[in-house]
Amino acid sequence: MRIISGTHKGRKINPPNNLLIRPTTDRAKEAIFSIIESRYFFTEKTTLDLFSGSGNISLEFASRGCNKIKAIDHNFDCVRFINNISEEFKFNISAVQSEVLKYVENCNEQYNFIFADPPYKYKNYEELKDIIIKKRIVKKDGLLIIEHDKTTIFNDLNVEVRKYGTSHFSLFSF
Repeated sequence: MRIISGTHKGRKINPPNNLLIRPTTDRAKEAIFSIIESRYFFTEKTTLDLFSGSGNISLEFASRGCNKIKAIDHNFDCVRFINNISEEFKFNISAVQSEVLKYVENCNEQYNFIFADPPYKYKNYEELKDIIIKKRIVKKDGLLIIEHDKTTIFNDLNVEVRKYGTSHFSLFSF
């Protein structure tokens, strides 16, 4: 894994082998960030990275200029890794150990970008999306991106789906 663009372009991310993660591939990450970059400026924006794993997505947002990033994962080792690498790279990423649904249900903040990358066998995609929308966690003119496999389909009118290999991204604009 590596950071694709921004201030830390090309920096490798080497998480410990014991992390149970499925990182977004560099190819898929590059494609989805190209879409975001064509529509938004990253500077002075806030990001919520759900199911953050290695922090791959958080690091990419930080390198591109997002000034405040919160990464949520239930795994303590993932949270520790993200906090350590954020400190090493001097990024403003705060990783928090929490179950994602519990976190969003209690969230009182708003973000410009929310990126959710649950395990592909996740059963609560629709519930997660609905809570985020109902609680207005995405700011006006913001973007919710949910990564999933081909078996997950959102029937919302405002959803745009992009496919890169086995990764599918549903983009919800607000």
